[in-house]
Amino acid sequence: MALRWGCCPPRETGPGTAAGRATPPGGRRLAASLARAGDGFPSFLPKEVERIKDPFARQLAQRIERVPVPVQIESGDDWVMSSCVKPSIRSKNNPVVLLHCFDSSCLEWRHAYPLLEEAGLEVWAVDVLGWGFSDLEKRPPCGVSSKRHHLYQLWKYHIRKPMVLVGPSLGAAAAIDFAVNHSEAVEKLVLINGCVYKKGTGHLANLPKLIAYAGVSLLKSIPLRLYANMLSFNGISLATCCDWTNVGRLHCLLPWWKDASVSFMRSGGYNVVDQIKEVKQKVLIVYGEHDRIVTKQLQVRLHCELPSAIIRQVPDCGHLLHVEKPNAIANLIADFVRGVNC
Repeated sequence: MALRWGCCPPRETGPGTAAGRATPPGGRRLAASLARAGDGFPSFLPKEVERIKDPFARQLAQRIERVPVPVQIESGDDWVMSSCVKPSIRSKNNPVVLLHCFDSSCLEWRHAYPLLEEAGLEVWAVDVLGWGFSDLEKRPPCGVSSKRHHLYQLWKYHIRKPMVLVGPSLGAAAAIDFAVNHSEAVEKLVLINGCVYKKGTGHLANLPKLIAYAGVSLLKSIPLRLYANMLSFNGISLATCCDWTNVGRLHCLLPWWKDASVSFMRSGGYNVVDQIKEVKQKVLIVYGEHDRIVTKQLQVRLHCELPSAIIRQVPDCGHLLHVEKPNAIANLIADFVRGVNC
C-alpha cells in the first residue's frame, strides 16, 4: 500500500530521541524533565495523575513518552503519537515488550517494570492502540486488525528486533494474534492468566451506536472499576484498591477514549481460539493460584494446545499477578528470556 505521510513522520520528542541519545545520561534526564510538565508528569497525561499515591505508578507515569507510529485512518494513512515507556538500557538479549489487559495502559507494569530493568533486560511497555495515553485526536479505527497493524508499525520503526512479547489477560489474545500474523517480529511469548478462549465481544458488536456509547460510559465508572479490582486481586486494602482504581481508569479521562472503545466493541473483538494451534514460538504460561476471572482449567487447556509451552503457577495471587506479585513474574520472565529452565 502506498503511504501518504509526506516526507517524514512527526518529530519524536522526549528522552530516547536522536538528540537525547547523543547527550550524556545526566543531560538526558535534564532534557526529559524540561520536556515534561512542571509537576514531573508528561503534559499529555490527564491532570488526575497527580492524585495517584502509588509511588511506582507515579514514577512510571513520568517516563511515558509518545513516539510517531503510522496508522490507517478513514482518509488514508497518517501518523499518531503513540504512548509507551522506552528502555533505559540496551541488552544483548532480544527486547521484552509488555502489553496490558483489556482497556488498560502501560501503568499496569508499574511494579514489575523496574524489576525487569534491574535484571538487565531491555524493556518496552507499550499502549495498545485505542487504550492507554496515545494521541488519538484523528480517531483511527481501533479494531483487532488496526491494533495489530499499529503494534507492527511500532515494532518496525522503533523496536526493530525480534521480541519477547508479554500479554496479560486479554493482552494474551493480542499477543497470540500478533505472533501468528507477524512471526518474524516475535521470538517468544509470555501469556499471563491468558483470556484467550472468549470469542470476541459477541452480541455487543451489533448494538446500535447510541446504546454502545451508553454501555462504554459505564466502563470508566468508579464503582465498576473498583469492583473489577476487588475481583482481580487476592486481598488488598480498600485504600490500595481505591488508588489502583484511579491508576486503572486514568486513560479513560482522555477525550477520545469513548470513541476508541466503541470502535473496538463494534469490531467484534479478539477471537483467537483457532489461532492458538498456529503459534510456533516458545511460550511461557503463567497463572495466579487464586485467579477468579480466568480459571486454572483454561490455563491447563492452553498448555495442552501449545506443545512447546511451559506452565508455571504463582501462589497466593489473583488475576493481575504482575501488579500483585511483581518479583515472581519478573524472575519468570528474566529466566525465560535467558533460556534458563524456569
